[in-house]
Amino acid sequence: MRVSIRRRRSLVSSNQGLFAMRYTVILEQESDGGYVATVPSLPGCVSQGDTRDEVMRNIREAADLYIEDCIAAGDPVPTEAGKEYVELKTGTS
Repeated sequence: MRVSIRRRRSLVSSNQGLFAMRYTVILEQESDGGYVATVPSLPGCVSQGDTRDEVMRNIREAADLYIEDCIAAGDPVPTEAGKEYVELKTGTS
């Protein structure tokens, strides 16, 4: 199983218009060649696709709907505030 982590921007509409938010997406390649994507900051936000492009489109739609539901219900929108990322390079020189 191959796992990759990507940061995706979600565009969400609100009463004041559109705003952008960034969320980490975890991609896992299944043994059958398909993919599963999750957004750890959005509990239960999971999607699937046959290709990387398809799963990324699907998880973006799922995350947008999740956030729109939070806004419609008057619930707080989960964020990833406070996270820092480092880029690691491995191998021999």
